[in-house]
Amino acid sequence: MTHAAHPFDALMNITARPQAVFVRGKGAYLWDDAGKRYLDFMQGWAVNCLGHSPPVIAEALAAQAKLLLTPSPAFYNGPGLKLAQALREKSCFDQVFFANSGAEANEGAIKLARKYGTKYKNGAFEIITFEGGFHGRTLATMSASGKKAFEPLFEPKVSGFRKARLNDLDSVKALISDNTVAVMLEPIQGEAGVWPATDEFMKALRALTKEHGLLLIVDEIQTGMGRTGKLFHYEHAGVEPDIMTLGKGIGGGVPLAALLATEHASCFEHGDQGGTFNGNPLMCAAGLAVLEEVSKPEFLKAAADAGLFLESELQKLSARHGLGEVRGRGLLLALDLKLPIGAAIVAEALADGVLINSPQPDALRFMPALNVTREEISLMIDCLDAILVRAGAARRVA
Repeated sequence: MTHAAHPFDALMNITARPQAVFVRGKGAYLWDDAGKRYLDFMQGWAVNCLGHSPPVIAEALAAQAKLLLTPSPAFYNGPGLKLAQALREKSCFDQVFFANSGAEANEGAIKLARKYGTKYKNGAFEIITFEGGFHGRTLATMSASGKKAFEPLFEPKVSGFRKARLNDLDSVKALISDNTVAVMLEPIQGEAGVWPATDEFMKALRALTKEHGLLLIVDEIQTGMGRTGKLFHYEHAGVEPDIMTLGKGIGGGVPLAALLATEHASCFEHGDQGGTFNGNPLMCAAGLAVLEEVSKPEFLKAAADAGLFLESELQKLSARHGLGEVRGRGLLLALDLKLPIGAAIVAEALADGVLINSPQPDALRFMPALNVTREEISLMIDCLDAILVRAGAARRVA
């Protein structure tokens, strides 16, 4: 397919996309090449934690680009060392490996766990993951995921992943064997429709993994970097995992991810792990700028407050239209529509200049910038309210 000014068919057709071509972004807004403005409550799937093209990231990139892009991962560089140290100081972890995407970070976590099993657990290699989980699109991370649509794809899959049920500790216990080395989960399953692990389940899971000498891996690609009102989601439950992965928000819009581990779990040897662009100074300079902003107590409080306001407004909207529950935490929330009308609502919102996401047919997902304002939240809610009234998608009850 081609467009007057854009050869769309030059790109592989791997997903359905609207014909809007975005050319500029600022804060909560995007503009397409026709000059239309869109209020963005997707922000690159929770990537742009400071909004579109924030000056702090643009300035950090420009300054670093004038100094050094990358010297090769065979050498140290200043921004990479500084960002690793800052992450260590702000978390329960001791060492960091940088990557370019969340899938790559998760792949690294899987490899690290298997290395740990080789060294310390008689070759144990199985990792218990969860139905509904999503960990990426490499062969190993697709195999680790519990996404039904992945099951028939790219067979044979990577073996060694057994699926438990979220918030069901007995289902985890039933899968533990001598071959088990770790348990890996998203604290909130975003792609499945924003289903949270309870704090109680996280605590019980940490106790269970310690009891059996297993590693606990938290995939915080989407929940990390302030998304749920704390810098890292595991803090809500008061637990300390062995391994954590970060992505999306850590770069604020540039390709950056990280694998963090405690000293106990950090067992890679020379040659086990690497990557040409991993930890390059340009991306790490952006990560430093993001972390400095997001980790400020006043920023995290404002993000948490915005999340509570969004949750409250969604609950009111749901009550007005006879919809379902609001799930999630902070600024990662979903609205249960009760009906498979998500795609239609997304399309109407796009036409009205608002970008939202439907991860499942009966749910809408909201992932705005962490510095989203109450006014912007209200504008989005007004748009959804008008769509629901106009389409008669659900019965008004108030």
